[in-house]
Amino acid sequence: MKALPTIYLIRHGETAWSLEGKHTGASDPPLTAHGEAQARALAWRLIEVEFSHVLVSPRTRAQKTCELAELASVSEVEPKLAEWNYGDYEGLTLAEIRKQRPNWNIWQDGSPHGESPSEMSARVDRLITHLNSMHGNVALFTHGHLGSALAARWIGMHISAGQHFVLQPASLSILGHTTDHTHKHLIELWNETEVVSRAAEEAETAPSKT
Repeated sequence: MKALPTIYLIRHGETAWSLEGKHTGASDPPLTAHGEAQARALAWRLIEVEFSHVLVSPRTRAQKTCELAELASVSEVEPKLAEWNYGDYEGLTLAEIRKQRPNWNIWQDGSPHGESPSEMSARVDRLITHLNSMHGNVALFTHGHLGSALAARWIGMHISAGQHFVLQPASLSILGHTTDHTHKHLIELWNETEVVSRAAEEAETAPSKT
């Protein structure tokens, strides 16, 4: 029986927009200095993992995270890893959107001139089909809402369940399978940030060499 992949899901490092809570889809703000330190720390977290594939979103912030994590040389761009298309709500915070639409929820309402939840779900399902054709350890460098949607669909839940799977910048999650004959999808690790946060903080506070 074909071996199934283990997915290492990595959200990109901090940006100014992620700090401000702005919906960041097609826009591509760079990583902050702290975001770059987070990405470098990921290299230490992943150093002992041998990857059969490294897939990265088309967005520069994800590709920079991959580069600083020292995996860019073996990476390939995967368009299905791009963040949710927020349409008219691009660059707005949740509070700003709810001034126009009280009780708005991306997971139920989608975005005008952007992606609907059903469109996002279909895209993620195509991604999962692609991932299941692979083997070994697969790294994904992607985004917050995309990663949350992937978690929900990976375990067979409706995409709206993604709102319960929050991802922090530079977090690591692992999606796997049962080891028995059922091959059910599992979430083995979710939103791990402690290792990266500690390493990034140590790097930023270390005295500079002269």
